[in-house]
Amino acid sequence: MQIRDIQSAEIEAARLLLLGAGWSRSKIGSTAEFAQLLARSQRALVAVQDGAVIGFIRALTDGLTNGYISMVVVAEDRRGQGVGRALVEAVMGEDRQLTWVLRAGREGVAGFYEKLGFRMSEVAMERPGVRS
Repeated sequence: MQIRDIQSAEIEAARLLLLGAGWSRSKIGSTAEFAQLLARSQRALVAVQDGAVIGFIRALTDGLTNGYISMVVVAEDRRGQGVGRALVEAVMGEDRQLTWVLRAGREGVAGFYEKLGFRMSEVAMERPGVRS
């Protein structure tokens, strides 16, 4: 398995992976809208094996103090094999001084992130976007 920056030819594969995992179209958008999301993100990585995209992560960061993990998905048949862990660790890098945040609202994901050092926060707030 290889973890690397997403290539333009893999954008649709990553989008379809998210849709297949239950992400709503309003958060992912069309192929063109999803490509724009990636173009405006500092980090967008894929996990690739045998030429197939088996995982994807998107993150925003200033690279100095804070980072936000926005999207993480692993192909259903590859879950529990370290793909998600490899993606999260790759996007965060080695700098332990950065504070990373994410939304762990999907059922069953909190335990995964806790194993990577995340914990529930008492200080985070959000203003949800209005989507049609």
